[in-house]
Amino acid sequence: MLSRTADNLFWIARYMERAETAARLMDMGARISLIPNAQGYRSEWDSVLRTVGTADAFAQKYGDPVQRNIESHLFFDRDNPSSVASCIAAARENARIVRSALTTQVWDAISTGYDELRQMERQSRSELDLHDLTDWTRRTAATMRGGIEASQLRKDGYDFLNLGYYLERADSTARLLDVKYYVLLPRVDFVGSGLDNYQWTTLLRAMSSHRAFHWAYGGDVTAAKIAHFLILNPQCPRSLITCGQGMVQHLDRLDRDYQRHTSAGEQGRSLLASLAETSTEDIFEEGLHEFLARFVKETGKLAHHIHESYLSGDIR
Repeated sequence: MLSRTADNLFWIARYMERAETAARLMDMGARISLIPNAQGYRSEWDSVLRTVGTADAFAQKYGDPVQRNIESHLFFDRDNPSSVASCIAAARENARIVRSALTTQVWDAISTGYDELRQMERQSRSELDLHDLTDWTRRTAATMRGGIEASQLRKDGYDFLNLGYYLERADSTARLLDVKYYVLLPRVDFVGSGLDNYQWTTLLRAMSSHRAFHWAYGGDVTAAKIAHFLILNPQCPRSLITCGQGMVQHLDRLDRDYQRHTSAGEQGRSLLASLAETSTEDIFEEGLHEFLARFVKETGKLAHHIHESYLSGDIR
């Protein structure tokens, strides 16, 4: 496979997962904004903007972080590279370039989603409900993933698509956890309070993991349980360790297919080994924010190694 084809496939998946993350952040912000007097270290909407790294760009274009403007910024704004519209348009363009490497089912999923997006962009914003927008984004992303799992050959193209998904999902899970623990909670003495537990529950709902969490743990929602669930529990499909296992699985397959050992594979295995050796106690001793910031940095390093190993030159 040509490296530019691998790069397009890798970024199709990253952009689709990033679009879904933007939708989940909007859902999380909207739910938490319903809490009376839920003003944290920063407001819930400012926290969302800082999570995606667009707070300064938003302030220059819109001013105050009010919900209606943030919805426009995170969903429709083509000037924001992390908006749902920008990500789906970028995924569709990458898919168009490598159309012959995708099955009809996968192409139809992304192309239909893009056409529906264009129709929504022509509608009046007053006609569009936030819940409908976020639900549509999740459904479109799930249709795309379903097409990949149901119809793509288990070859290197499948591996690059899944590498993109797992890498982006690991990054987004870490960032969603961080926006709750580090930014939204008002003060240390709120830990364990009703507000704290409500915010944790809201995080689970935004990640479509509320029922799964209760199946796995039952009882009260606590920071320690959620940290274990979203970081160290391999049964959770969005946990950091599940993403790490997925990345290593596909990196190992690529190493075998191309009969070479890469720095990407070494970095992936190192990242997974570090997670496997970590306990919840270790995470909170280091500090959840510090742990997550370090993990995001490590995933960025892994992305660099994947680019150098596979996406910047001839693979075969």
